[in-house]
Amino acid sequence: MARTARDVLDDAVRSLPPGSNRLVPLIAAGEAPRAAVAALALEQRHVIAADRRSFEHLATRATGRHDSALAHFFAHLAHGESLALDLLTPLTAACGLDEEAAGAHEPRAGCQTYPAYVAWLALGAEPVDAVVALTANFAAWGGYCATVSEALRVHYGFDDEACGFFDFFAGPDPQGTEKALAAVAEGLVGGRLSERLAHRYGRLLQEYESMFWNTLAGPPAA
Repeated sequence: MARTARDVLDDAVRSLPPGSNRLVPLIAAGEAPRAAVAALALEQRHVIAADRRSFEHLATRATGRHDSALAHFFAHLAHGESLALDLLTPLTAACGLDEEAAGAHEPRAGCQTYPAYVAWLALGAEPVDAVVALTANFAAWGGYCATVSEALRVHYGFDDEACGFFDFFAGPDPQGTEKALAAVAEGLVGGRLSERLAHRYGRLLQEYESMFWNTLAGPPAA
């Protein structure tokens, strides 16, 4: 029986090792300092802007090869990053940071490895392989955002507007799922998908995301 796009995406999610995240449990328990939450928001300003450019480049690459479903998927992601970038402003304000303070933030290498790798995928990966890897990784990211969103309300007194960034990624994205399935199906028909490489890319994305969170959490306790 021929493999479907759903088979491919489900296998990609199952293939990912559990992520290591020391910060989210601290936020969930109300034990992370507000400075860590502020740093999370500031680092995301760089991550989101970088990922948007990467997704735009992937959409252009796919369009140039007449891969309409692939191009639509990455254009959808790029649009989502634009929306998310606007939602970061009330989050940073809730952390007590104005635009001048936010602009003065120097990003940390451990937090920016993830978008650097996404940029590598945008330049060199087969677009359909990147679709599979990113979609698998988004499942973990969405779960983290849901936990952080609830904890910021319960333990840190953040209102709905301040939590909008995390709500955005925690919520379902039926349109994104539909576009991912269509993009993978297109790649399968064209014979361009390499599940071995897609799983490798997904694993690395997961590890780089863990690096992001753990950099913000600081050194592990002795």
